[in-house]
Amino acid sequence: MAPAATSPAVATGRTIRRRATRPRRRRARLTARATILLAVVGAILFLSVAPARLYLEQRAELAELERQAAAIAGGNARLAARAERLKDTEYLERLARQCLGMVRPGEVAFVVVPKEGAPAPPPDC
Repeated sequence: MAPAATSPAVATGRTIRRRATRPRRRRARLTARATILLAVVGAILFLSVAPARLYLEQRAELAELERQAAAIAGGNARLAARAERLKDTEYLERLARQCLGMVRPGEVAFVVVPKEGAPAPPPDC
């Protein structure tokens, strides 16, 4: 048997330093299952964006419509109260005297005109 060849380091008498062995970090591998799962989750997220946006838009529109309905209901209540007041004959007579300048037969109407110009009508007219 032939003797084994010696390495150049042994032949020159040098010692070889070995690097300190560090524990190897395990590389994360992307398996086929993980890739498919990632693709499915990504597709679900991508496809859920449009319905979520539509839901939020509809919620905002519903809130706006409810606000408008409340405003209209308040207006209806004010109009109903005014309609009830207009059924009162004393109130109608007062409006006719103040706003239209009407008087009963035999009465004399006086209108006080301010120095600045024409008198402003009362706020109920």
